[in-house]
Formats: sequence, structure tokens, C-alpha cells
Amino acid sequence: MKQYIKSIVEINDNKKSRYFALFIQGLILLSVVTFSIETIPNLKPQTKVILQSIEWFSVIVFSLEYFLRIYVADSRPKFIFSFFGIIDLLAILPFYLSFGVDLRSLRALRFLRLFRILKLVRYNKAMNHFTSAIKSAKEEIFLFILITLILIYFSAVGIYYFENEAQPEHFSSIFDSLWWAIITLTTVGYGDVYPITVGGKVFTFFILMIGLGIVAIPTGIISSALTKSVDKKVDN
Repeated sequence: MKQYIKSIVEINDNKKSRYFALFIQGLILLSVVTFSIETIPNLKPQTKVILQSIEWFSVIVFSLEYFLRIYVADSRPKFIFSFFGIIDLLAILPFYLSFGVDLRSLRALRFLRLFRILKLVRYNKAMNHFTSAIKSAKEEIFLFILITLILIYFSAVGIYYFENEAQPEHFSSIFDSLWWAIITLTTVGYGDVYPITVGGKVFTFFILMIGLGIVAIPTGIISSALTKSVDKKVDN
């Protein structure tokens, strides 16, 4: 029974494992969306009931998944204190512990599991350098885009909690905060929305530093891929 559960819960090359992984990924996306919707002011009571029901269902599934992963782990302490083990735990703790800190946004990090089911793709060597470079760096580019989206979401969550009370007209919900997060991480900075609290300003400083690195990453990925493509052709 343990081996059967392990073949499903852990990423393997079988249909049940892939379906389970897709179900968990879909539920993570749904929980992130509902978490964001909860921050919209003046929600209808019926909507709140639906969101709460989704939260209950999500936590039950995530809790079951967490304990199943512990059960099938080759080394349980190693899994519990691993990166994904900690993230799995933090994804369900806020529901069970009422200590005033909402950590549900950390569920977004669980999307990194998606890369466990990605397979290496073989590319056609006959293509030109640029096409070959883009294709050969496909996974790195996809990883960059996904991490950027996660950072944008976390930035929106962070600035929402710092600035919501001080500027409810600009940061009334996480959806409104997403605009600030996008223009800050991309270092565009139109100046129409900016933090006024000390915490918000410090938070913005770190987001700007991260944004400077994000702008440079795609250039490095594509340049490296182009260099490798040229070197391969010369060697051939």
C-alpha cells in the first residue's frame, strides 16, 4: 500500500501520478485566486461563503497531501525539514493557527513542483542559431517567467499589508496592488502609486533591488544559449 501511494503522490511516469500533480497544481492556483478575491472590499455574503468553502476544501486536500508525503518519504525528518516540506506545512498552518499572520500566499511557491514533471526536450539542430537558442533555453525562460509572476504576486501581497490602511484608495485589494508590483519590479515606476509608510518604503527598496536583477536575467539566458548554439555548430 505504501509503495502504491508513493507511486501516486511522488512524481512518477504514470497517469495517476500526473493526474494527481495536475489536480494539486490546479487547487493551488484556485486557492491563490480565492485568497486574492478575499481582499476585495464589500464582498457579498454568498461570495464569502463560497470562498470559505473553497478554503476548507483546499486545506483538507493540502493537509492530506502533506501527511501522505511524510508517510511515503524515505527519510521523514529529511522531508519535513526540506524546502518543499516546510512550504507544505506553511501552506496549511494559517488555517489551524490563529496568530494574526496570514501565510497562505506561500502556497504560490508550491508551483515550483511543476518543474518536477517537465521532461527534457530534444531540439532540432538544423534550425538557425536564434531559434535554436530560444528553444534550448525554453525551460530556463519558463522558469524565469514563473518566478517573476510569483515575485509580482508576493510584492502585491506585501505592499497591500504595508499600505492598505494608509492608502486605501490605491491599495484597496491585492488586485489593485498588482499594478504597483508590476511597475516596481520592472523598474518602470510611473510615480502614480507609491508607498508613504516607512515599512512600505523599505519594502519597496528591496523590491527595486530584486527588479534590477530580474531585468538582466533574460538577457543572460538568451546570450548564453546563443553562445552554446554557435559553439556547437563550430565543433560540428
